[in-house]
Amino acid sequence: MPKPFSLFDLAPDKVVADRFRIVKPHRRSGLATSFEALDQHREGDAARCELMVFPGGLFEGPSQAEEFRDGWNEWMTIDSSNVQRVREVLDWGHSNMVLVCDFPPGRSLRAWLSAHGHMESARALELGRQLLDGLTEIHERGLVHGDIKPQTIFLQDEPLRGVLVDGGITTGLWNAKHLGEHTTLIGTPYYAPVEQFGGDSPNVQSDVYNVATVLFEVLCGVLPWPGSTILEVFQAKLNREPPSMATRAPDIEVDPAVSQAVLPGLAADRKARYRTAAAFRAALEAATVA
Repeated sequence: MPKPFSLFDLAPDKVVADRFRIVKPHRRSGLATSFEALDQHREGDAARCELMVFPGGLFEGPSQAEEFRDGWNEWMTIDSSNVQRVREVLDWGHSNMVLVCDFPPGRSLRAWLSAHGHMESARALELGRQLLDGLTEIHERGLVHGDIKPQTIFLQDEPLRGVLVDGGITTGLWNAKHLGEHTTLIGTPYYAPVEQFGGDSPNVQSDVYNVATVLFEVLCGVLPWPGSTILEVFQAKLNREPPSMATRAPDIEVDPAVSQAVLPGLAADRKARYRTAAAFRAALEAATVA
């Protein structure tokens, strides 16, 4: 078993696991910290990778950590240009582990939105189709992303390419901790469907809701649900009919066909949403040719 790592092992130019040279810190989520690194067993562009570090303190014991680690086996079989590829899992002792992933392209969609505000309809639709293609690959393996939001989407501008990152972290931790069907909210409140506020576990329909929320924001520059606090947003989400894009962003012109394609994904009742990511994608495709 490798010796336990410390933060000093993750400084730039350090080599970890006798293989990965740290370049610099890359990003941080609520559960992991990631680093840009170079895999010295690979050459060229393939050498660049992302190391996602999960501290052992996330788990209540070795068995939980092992279950979380085993959950990545199926994720490593996904081969989609729109899903960040998980290459392997490193065990660094004391329940610490590292996911070795392809380095995501471009910048986060959150950074892109901060710079540009919103995206014109044709590009937004293409982005949506790509994300739903990736999501279809995930769902066909019986997996769920669990926390799609602008921070977990990376965007390459030319040619346009959207990539889902961090898939399986939320659901993997949920399963490893044996949280069952209900617990406190895991996910991101501004993008999570109303049933997750009640503690329901993420599923296909919650992923669909996440993507619909992201597309609404990409098209309009604002989230569908008004409110400055989580409680206000939750109360707004209880409305059976989601707000129109024209209501939330009156100064931005969005093709009504596009708006009608996105809104079913935002239904408060999960049964009223698209049943699959593929069905959502088909609706976006129809809006493109309308």
